[in-house]
Amino acid sequence: MNCPICGSEVTEGDKFCSTCGAAVTPEASGFIMVTTPTIQGYRIKKVLGVVTGLTPRTRGMLGRFVGGIQSMFGGEVTAFTSELEKARLEAMERVRSKAVMMGANAILGLDLETSDMGTQMGVVVISATGTAVVVEPESG
Repeated sequence: MNCPICGSEVTEGDKFCSTCGAAVTPEASGFIMVTTPTIQGYRIKKVLGVVTGLTPRTRGMLGRFVGGIQSMFGGEVTAFTSELEKARLEAMERVRSKAVMMGANAILGLDLETSDMGTQMGVVVISATGTAVVVEPESG
């Protein structure tokens, strides 16, 4: 079986991809990730700590060339859109994977940020940071 996110081979019985951390089984996808400090209908049972997932990305020469041409005409630079979306998903999968390794079943206060490394190489870093917690449904 291969990971639906990165395409890496996944060992039989694994719930998550060892390369990118993506959920590869239905039971693994019950993880809750929110930008809010609470989850309606759930109570926080245990706070495990801050978790962060990072992914640095760059475009190759051709991508930068196409992006440069698109930027001359204004509007969306589609040469970068798909790469940024992949990077965002990858950062979220990495932060989730780290939280699961800590024993969490949710992340609260998820914050997504984008930074330019400033190295003149076109490297952009996407970070996903939140609080790993164990939550349980509120009773009646």
